[in-house]
Amino acid sequence: MADIHSRLMHQSLGRPLTSDERVLADALEAAFRAGAKDFEAVAQALTRDGIKRPSGTSGPWTAAVLEQELATINASLDAAYAENGIGA
Repeated sequence: MADIHSRLMHQSLGRPLTSDERVLADALEAAFRAGAKDFEAVAQALTRDGIKRPSGTSGPWTAAVLEQELATINASLDAAYAENGIGA
């Protein structure tokens, strides 16, 4: 991959994703590829597959928990972008 493409791949990140965020992102992609159509179905897949919450809290995934986890991650990424700019 050319250096420019490597930088562009992360252009909107102000920090790298944590390992738990990356695991969640991969699990979300897998759930949608497997046919999940809404947050409830995705939450069921995350619980079934034993995906940890990036926030560190425990318990089964629900649509509301998924929404909160994603909002927290997005707020953190937005803050890092505001502080660090692009290209984490």
